[in-house]
Amino acid sequence: MSFYYLATPYSKYPHGIETAFRLACENAALLIKAGVPVFSPIAHTHPIATVARMDPLDHTIWLPSDEPMMRAAHALIMLKAESWEASYGMRVERETFEAAGKAVLWMEPGKVPEILRTCTSGRTVA
Repeated sequence: MSFYYLATPYSKYPHGIETAFRLACENAALLIKAGVPVFSPIAHTHPIATVARMDPLDHTIWLPSDEPMMRAAHALIMLKAESWEASYGMRVERETFEAAGKAVLWMEPGKVPEILRTCTSGRTVA
């Protein structure tokens, strides 16, 4: 079984990184509830950075850590939340998926993308 990689704004999110973390978790949960297998790098790494007192904004730490998950993911879901256009990490994630010839799907906050609504048992037609 494969999974989707959820890209969300973080370091430049205007309401702060704690709120960005919650936004990532809320939208990952929405996808999971819809039967979409998803990995959210922000939901995974933010608590690690906090507990381990690592710099949560250091792309030289987090992008290499996320790279194997990008490689393994079926497709990318880009969350079009406030400030996504200014996100360096989201740009790199999108470029990585596009270079690999993988699908890039768009998600409005709080709404499962229509193409993913056909999920059953964690499998999609996308």
